[in-house]
Amino acid sequence: MAAARPAPNGSDLAGPVLAWYAAAARELPWRAADASPWAVLVSEIMLQQTPVARVRPAYDAWLQRWPTPSALAADSAGEAVRMWGKLGYPRRALRLHECATVITARFGGAVPDDVAELLTLPGVGAYTARAVASFAFAQRHPVVDTNVRRVVARAVDGQGNAGPPSTARDHAAVEALLPTEPAVAARVGVALMELGALVCTARTPRCPSCPIADRCAWRQAGSPPYAGPTVRPQRFTGTDRQVRGLLMDVLRGSDEPVVRGALDLVWPDAAQRERALAALVADGLVDPLPDGRFALPA
Repeated sequence: MAAARPAPNGSDLAGPVLAWYAAAARELPWRAADASPWAVLVSEIMLQQTPVARVRPAYDAWLQRWPTPSALAADSAGEAVRMWGKLGYPRRALRLHECATVITARFGGAVPDDVAELLTLPGVGAYTARAVASFAFAQRHPVVDTNVRRVVARAVDGQGNAGPPSTARDHAAVEALLPTEPAVAARVGVALMELGALVCTARTPRCPSCPIADRCAWRQAGSPPYAGPTVRPQRFTGTDRQVRGLLMDVLRGSDEPVVRGALDLVWPDAAQRERALAALVADGLVDPLPDGRFALPA
């Protein structure tokens, strides 16, 4: 019986993953050589919990209207929310507007290239800061999303899925796979992400098409089913989040403030509707006006 191969290290994975990425990666506008750091930041905010197919048209429209942070900062927060459309989690539109304002005022209109400075921007957390530093400025940082965690769990740990996240553990595991050269490490990071999105998928992995199938610890173990802890998916139907979305649809669809009666029509449960509306006001997504009407933020 042949001895099991040792777990792969960075040099085992980087070469074949990069070769696969060069041949198979999707042509996405935020990956283009001429994509600005602002374009990369916009894409990363939009891609949070939102699939690429839904992001692409919104991204194109956003960058056409506001190609720079200063262009967005000069417009109203309400227009950012309106332009966000049905991408979901519309607070991201407010955060992008706030980001643009801070970048314009504090950084001269240029997206900062330092992770610590990126973390000072409204709504930019550890993942987004590292993603922008890596993908926009070719720096060496572990950029860990669900797809990357799944690739590492299978290829390195021999597990069918990654289980609940652990920031410190996940960053250390991915950093160990990155080459030393910053620009190459950044490309490996996005290549691992793409591999998880297109090949090493959650439910039906395309192992015969995988460039690292011959060194994948999970495959060597016989692709056993995952039996560890899981994260329960969030439901949407009937939740306050659904009601907030319906209320926002009414406000985005009107060029003028709307009366309460127009909002009352979207959901029959008055208590839930009022709770959702109050949450939108608290989040700064809706402005209650003195005359009793409601509007997008100024």
